Amino acid sequence: MNEVSRRGFVGSALAGMAALTASNAGAQQAAGQAPAEPKPFREPFVYHFKIGDADAWSISDCDLGLGEGLDLMWPQEDRPKMKEEMVRHGERMGPLPLYVNILVVKAGNDVLLFDAGFGKGSNPKMGWLQEGLAAVGISPDQVTAGFLSHAHADHLNGFVNQGKPAFPNAVVYLLEEELAFWRSPEPDFSKSKRNKGAIPGMIKEVRQNFDILQEKLRPVKGTTEVLGGLVRIEPAPGHTDGHACFRIRSGNDELLHLMDLAHHHLLMFADPNWTIAFDHDPVVAVETRKKYWNEAVEKHTRCMGFHLPWPGLGHIVTERDGYRWAIEAWRWS
Repeated sequence: MNEVSRRGFVGSALAGMAALTASNAGAQQAAGQAPAEPKPFREPFVYHFKIGDADAWSISDCDLGLGEGLDLMWPQEDRPKMKEEMVRHGERMGPLPLYVNILVVKAGNDVLLFDAGFGKGSNPKMGWLQEGLAAVGISPDQVTAGFLSHAHADHLNGFVNQGKPAFPNAVVYLLEEELAFWRSPEPDFSKSKRNKGAIPGMIKEVRQNFDILQEKLRPVKGTTEVLGGLVRIEPAPGHTDGHACFRIRSGNDELLHLMDLAHHHLLMFADPNWTIAFDHDPVVAVETRKKYWNEAVEKHTRCMGFHLPWPGLGHIVTERDGYRWAIEAWRWS
């Protein structure tokens, strides 16, 4: 079918659908019935792509915003500059968008999950991972390995469901330093700008989830390759002591998962010295971010960000005195 005939076909089909809809509405009115309410529309939240020979999906886990806005960003004296950058790029002020992009990779008989989101709860605006997996035909028992970048709630909680491991056949890899931090008698938050009042409850929740997952946890030390080199676990400290990034390699392709090296698609790139209150050690977080940004630019590495605009795929490029997140164009497959 050539372009002209395709347009004609689509036009005829749309016209036919419109006529059918009008006819049905007229019949309903003639019968004294109210026209049927349109079904609610769910925006897409599952995106398929490839990493070499492996199938991959980015599944959005929530639709939330950080109400503190720029008050979450540091250093405080740079907030006017941050606002200028937001205005220059046409970004909306107010709550910062919280994207939660969960990477799922299927390679052979393995199904891999990179962090697990918030988990299902009473809030319908969060905890969509299980629904997304079902949409692509993956059941929880088919997941063979999980990778935990760090133990904040939006990454860890989805690995637990109603007091049990959410993925019963999956081991969960994480860095030894991350497990040791939360298991220590007094986890050190002295350098963090986060709300100190919320810390005791957060520590308690993390420890409870680790207790549930204890038999599934596979702590690793330093840079480690697993699953025959399919995944490389890399220490990327600062956001937490044991924060990790992941490289997924298949065929000639590589995807670098940045996890929480960036919480905003503009601010952490325009000036990598800008940090967020959630960082445990902001100074180390900046050093780690600069290291990864420089390498990604030099090698033109395809990247994914957990908190970058869904589906979270793109490249890091230089711009002015800083960097820019260059979003990868969608490709429908």
